[in-house]
Amino acid sequence: MKRTLTTLCVVATALIVSGCSALGGTLIGAAAGAGVGSAVTSGSTAGAVGGAAVGGVIGHEIGE
Repeated sequence: MKRTLTTLCVVATALIVSGCSALGGTLIGAAAGAGVGSAVTSGSTAGAVGGAAVGGVIGHEIGE
């Protein structure tokens, strides 16, 4: 059940991010990082927060 929920969250995040062309690299990176961080840590909140932070930094640096 946990794996199914995590998969659904990752898919929903990917769909939301792909539909928002006005979002900057930082926001897209943060959303993608949160999804990946949560999936890698089996749905952990800390993994989602850490992934969002790392994804936001990477998205910001790529955008510059």
